[in-house]
Amino acid sequence: MKICCLIIDDKPLAIDILSDYVQKIPFFELAATTGNPVEGLSIIREQKIDLIFLDIQMPELSGLQFMKITGQQCKFILTTAYAEFALDGYEHDVVDYLLKPVSFDRFCRAAEKAKSVLQHLQRLPAFKERSPEYLFVKTEHRVKKIMLTDIEFIEGLQNYVAIHTASEKIMTLQSMKKMISQLPANEFVRASKSYIVALRHISSVERSRIFIGSRSIPIGDNFRESFYRLINFPG
Repeated sequence: MKICCLIIDDKPLAIDILSDYVQKIPFFELAATTGNPVEGLSIIREQKIDLIFLDIQMPELSGLQFMKITGQQCKFILTTAYAEFALDGYEHDVVDYLLKPVSFDRFCRAAEKAKSVLQHLQRLPAFKERSPEYLFVKTEHRVKKIMLTDIEFIEGLQNYVAIHTASEKIMTLQSMKKMISQLPANEFVRASKSYIVALRHISSVERSRIFIGSRSIPIGDNFRESFYRLINFPG
């Protein structure tokens, strides 16, 4: 089996050492590295990551906060220079805990442990890949979790997008292209250059307009054919 790994650490030297170790393990594959845990959330959203080597103490999001946000999406091996954090890590059911500086022989033992855990999970029906149920977006002051079923439509506003739910409008610095790539294609459709709509929330369609509750959303000329094809309507 190949285990796709992500390294998240705010120290470049730590990333260099762990990257070198990962590439020496035959069953590991290094998918990405980052010093920014918020960027790490985007990476696991866009790529299939099996195992994350995660530093505990980082700015903006600590390793423990990161694990709480991601839940059971990936398995974790924690890395830190402070042994007192080990207990907190094991309470989150991590695969292993590596104390810096990490020796290669200790890293190898953690790698074998990760392989054993992931092989066991692959044999379980619950470990099969499922469609995403939520996404994480960075707002001005925090990283927010949004359930996909709550999203009614998404509006492009220059460098930002506004995610509209029944109760709020959430602004995030992101492109429409990146946003649509994170959404299930059978649940969300690009209606125009400036709008993505959730099929489940469409009330009606009249000519070149989509109605979601009292909101009217235009269907762009370049998107009309694909939209009508998706809803099985001749247009």
